[in-house]
Amino acid sequence: MGAVLMILAVGLTAQPAGALPIPSVGLGGGEPEFIGRPAKPHPVKAPDVPRHPFMAKNGASVIHNDAYQTDTYTRSGPLGRDIQITTTLQAAECGSITFDTYGRIVTVCVGLQGPRLVMFDPVTLEPLSTFLLPLRQFRDLNPSGLFSDFSGGGYFYLDNQNRAVLPTTNQHILVVAETGTKPGFRTVHDYKLGSAVHDDEGVTSVLPDWSGRLWFVGKRGSIGFVDPDTGQVQSIDTGEPVGNSFAVGDDGGVFVVTDAAMYRFDVSGSGKPKITWRERYANVGFKKPGQTEEGSGTTPTLMGKRYVAITDNADPMKIVVYQRGKDVKGPRRVCTQPVFSKGASSTDQSLIGTGRSMVVENNYGYAGLATTLGGKTTEPGIERVDIDRDGRGCHTVWHNDSRAPSVVPKLSLANGLVYTYTKDPGDANDPWYLTALDFRSGKTIWRRLAGLSFGYNNNFAPVSIGPDGAAYVGVIGGLVAFRDSR
Repeated sequence: MGAVLMILAVGLTAQPAGALPIPSVGLGGGEPEFIGRPAKPHPVKAPDVPRHPFMAKNGASVIHNDAYQTDTYTRSGPLGRDIQITTTLQAAECGSITFDTYGRIVTVCVGLQGPRLVMFDPVTLEPLSTFLLPLRQFRDLNPSGLFSDFSGGGYFYLDNQNRAVLPTTNQHILVVAETGTKPGFRTVHDYKLGSAVHDDEGVTSVLPDWSGRLWFVGKRGSIGFVDPDTGQVQSIDTGEPVGNSFAVGDDGGVFVVTDAAMYRFDVSGSGKPKITWRERYANVGFKKPGQTEEGSGTTPTLMGKRYVAITDNADPMKIVVYQRGKDVKGPRRVCTQPVFSKGASSTDQSLIGTGRSMVVENNYGYAGLATTLGGKTTEPGIERVDIDRDGRGCHTVWHNDSRAPSVVPKLSLANGLVYTYTKDPGDANDPWYLTALDFRSGKTIWRRLAGLSFGYNNNFAPVSIGPDGAAYVGVIGGLVAFRDSR
């Protein structure tokens, strides 16, 4: 645990101006840097995801890439051609990564000292500017949830003016603008949610609908929106906890999954949030190891013009697909498909979604940071499930035995690779690898070592692909970049 204490200690002191690398601590070493072979691009066809008028362009705006939360990129990531690694030690997890119009990284880094908005150089990972956010509240200091509570900044989005829009730990929504070509931040709007949320409720996420209203979800089930012109707040109390983000459709629908049900919300004729439809899903009623909530661990994923998909909390877990329109012909629920093994299936990651295909990851066994120390890891499994062509069912296409404890995987439509972040059992040095799978076959193409030990645990952060094709992974120590050198 010496590396753990060292990393946390650095985070509680002043950060250097340049990029200090994350320590890679191991005994003996010998872990291969690269396994497999470079990939040849095989593009994947998928429906275009509409560009949200109030968000940065797709692939640059939010943790799950776009307003539909598809976790797909139209650009290519690394192909495995002599990948070079760059890291920056922040002693905080820089997980939700966006890119401004200058190509700079804008992210929220969350550590024991509290959350902060940070701008990084995308190549050197040198911090260019830092904006301190409100400190964690007393309710957030429960040690069991310290590294699995995403409220108060874990989710945010970059808007169409290079402004970060994020919920804070003190139940406000901030709009923080950049100062221009010269790195810097300044607050331009501060909306207080007040009685629209419970006094002790963390605000999990905020996203705009296609009319510009700022929708939010709270951990205890408060769901509503702020009118950005007037600051007026409207909300509904579902009484059902919400642990993840949500999706917004170009038809006005707002899609939220609680610990009990899948919802579509719209705006009523009187200008208030209303429940358009609600569908319960199967639930064993407790939090499995690998989840942060007692329900679905997914952010809803919109697919094409018709579907929305989540996972349930059954045993074994199932992918569940619904028709997402206000009114639909036939059953609302399109299909359910079991994934992974009974007694060993859970996820806390959004599905990758194309027109008919979904990729799901097994996180069963990830019960906290200690879960992957000393050669330990989680249950295996990444699977692709497709909706049948007739739209009346779904089926499993492939299974891969990679072990991805808690990463949000991504798909590059440009090269056909699924990017995940894996850790095998048995090696006490605890090596972590960026791993690329073939979307069509599910075969592992290559793996590139990120580093050793605690500081390289991604702890629920995603893989993100930058405009220049580099892949980034937020980790407990800070941020890691993977870049083809050829």
